[in-house]
Amino acid sequence: MTPHQQQIHELLKTNNIQFKALHHEATPTSQDSARVRGEELSIGGKALVLRHRDDDEAALSSFAVFVLSASKKLDTKAIKREFKTKNVRFATAEELKALTGGLRPGSVPPFGRPVIDLELFVDTSIVENSLIAFNCGSLTDSLIISVQDYLGIAAPTKIFPFSK
Repeated sequence: MTPHQQQIHELLKTNNIQFKALHHEATPTSQDSARVRGEELSIGGKALVLRHRDDDEAALSSFAVFVLSASKKLDTKAIKREFKTKNVRFATAEELKALTGGLRPGSVPPFGRPVIDLELFVDTSIVENSLIAFNCGSLTDSLIISVQDYLGIAAPTKIFPFSK
């Protein structure tokens, strides 16, 4: 079990949250993940690390975790409006590794602090579902929990619409 997986499992157990854990083949895409989980694509939580502020390029505060339904596309214009910024971009693979303690694209769980030391923003598409399924720090391990429990323990900084 990776350190991220261990931390998330502990967080769920400490808070008495029921969850379903799945070990499966590597799933590099959201569609692959939905298929092996046997769940609808829409309950997948796609976690993206984005640079969303125009301050110092190297500042960690310029990055955050954004979570949206795997069936949706990112609406960068909505993020630009929300943060009154001109630029939004994905973290590079190198930045992602440094910001998340070694995670690779596709394995980022939908958590900010304390799991990943970044702010967390959640799209309204997540709250439209009763469940959220996500890769848990690897491409071969997933968790499924209720959205209500997820929002309670993930404690997003803000929930707002940023998908289309």
